[in-house]
Amino acid sequence: MKRVRKLAKLPPREVAAHKGDFGRVLVVAGSATMFGAAVLCARSVMRAGAGLVRVALPKELISLLPLAVPEATTSDRRRATLRRHLDESDAVVVGPGLSVSAAVVGLVEAVIKQASAPVVLDADALSVLAPLAAPLACEAPTVLTPHPGEAARLLGCTAREVQADRVGAVAELCERSGAVVVLKGAGTLVADGQRLFTNRTGNPGMATGGSGDVLSGLLGALLARGLGAFDAACLAVHVHGAAGDRACRDRGADGVIASDLCEMISRELA
Repeated sequence: MKRVRKLAKLPPREVAAHKGDFGRVLVVAGSATMFGAAVLCARSVMRAGAGLVRVALPKELISLLPLAVPEATTSDRRRATLRRHLDESDAVVVGPGLSVSAAVVGLVEAVIKQASAPVVLDADALSVLAPLAAPLACEAPTVLTPHPGEAARLLGCTAREVQADRVGAVAELCERSGAVVVLKGAGTLVADGQRLFTNRTGNPGMATGGSGDVLSGLLGALLARGLGAFDAACLAVHVHGAAGDRACRDRGADGVIASDLCEMISRELA
């Protein structure tokens, strides 16, 4: 694969721009015990400059989201509702905090089959796909964002084997899925089967719960704002890591939490 170093840039905002110009992101995330993942993802979408974010949640959690993310709108997960919101979205993020159940499997499969906008598959959505044996049945551009453990489950190997040959693992994931793949970890890799980007930002303080949820929201926003899947993924991991570096300077590595990353994203995109 050809190594890529140059990052894409977002165009400047027009003086007469309105919220619809910056993309609508649908976030399918959260469950009774992992509601925070949906909150972090939605906050990240907004801090990355998307115009609108809608979060599809279990019915019992819908009334809680405006208390944490007043900028977001909400939706239930009924099939007819989901289809309508998929059609209205410019990017879709699926997986943070979903948990794994038969209902979640059907939900993830429905998004993959019905989405026409770019899709980010993260966290529990990746568990639904494992083991990955064939290209995804998704007509839209798709980005997978596994950490080494999730990559191992997708490939049917061990996390140690993934870490021993990260370039080989990300290339195999691209080939099997037909998607852009972000292999997270120190020196996060982004690949599309032809190109490879190695990220140089980030630090061990980012090894904290919710950090990946922030990344998936950031990536969804960049896709909604018009960047291609590979370019959006490269810029997202760079900005995410740079936000972590800024937070580490302010808080120290032991004090960084995922909410800090949300607050730093907009500064790194400025």
